[in-house]
Amino acid sequence: MTSEGYSVGAVAKIAKVTVRTLHHYDEIGLLSPAGRTRSGYRRYVDADLDRLQQVLFYRELGFPLDEIAAILDDDSVSPTEHLRRQHRLLTDRIGHLQELASAVEHAMEARRMGIQLTPEEKFEIFGEGYQEDWEQEAEQRWGDTAAWAESQRRTGGYSKADWQRIQAEMTALNERLAGAVTAGEPADGTVATGLAEEHRQHIRQNFYDCTYTIHRGLACLYISDPRWTDTYEKIAPGLAQWLHDAIVANADRREGKSAEKAGERTAEKAEEKRAEEREGQ
Repeated sequence: MTSEGYSVGAVAKIAKVTVRTLHHYDEIGLLSPAGRTRSGYRRYVDADLDRLQQVLFYRELGFPLDEIAAILDDDSVSPTEHLRRQHRLLTDRIGHLQELASAVEHAMEARRMGIQLTPEEKFEIFGEGYQEDWEQEAEQRWGDTAAWAESQRRTGGYSKADWQRIQAEMTALNERLAGAVTAGEPADGTVATGLAEEHRQHIRQNFYDCTYTIHRGLACLYISDPRWTDTYEKIAPGLAQWLHDAIVANADRREGKSAEKAGERTAEKAEEKRAEEREGQ
């Protein structure tokens, strides 16, 4: 920050938002900069960045901008209380996503074969890992969700041969995971994160769009849900925790690169916008 504060382009780069977004927030009174230069350029101070962080937190949680403004302008709520509230809301959302991910992934092992397979064929393909009660549990809880609909739509046309191929691919991947953990490969190493990405791509290609956020949720289930922990521990002792750590490391690494590239693009656009503003003066 210079003695005059942060420029709009600098704030956009720091917060990974567009200059246009900051202009809009200023226009509606949600986030107005502390001052302007003699040339009329916006200048933000640290307090403005703190407010922007609060705005983005609530925005991520789905609050409309007018409600965010009302919340942040409520003098009876301290900054610490805002953080407590956001933590509580985020924790609730994480729990919801984990439950949804659990139901969907269990459904992959239980109901993904659709109407083409008989119960006998399901057990034939998935062996002891198949549990009929997972189907009922998943449908009762998530049968009306978009995620469930996507899973059913994509897998409804799979044949028995398709499911045998998918199961064979998963078995082969599990064997490589077991080999890596047995060999002492670090969970944040290249081998581990590469296998974690293969695990994510296997889900994306065959079932639903497994984002890094969802993949993290699945990783948490592998160590918090005894059914999944037992499944991976039977493959190799310590695999559940190792796979969890590898998935998290892979997501952190890849999202970090994406954020860095996005920040570079945002900075370029901000510079172009500043140039346009200078030309328009």
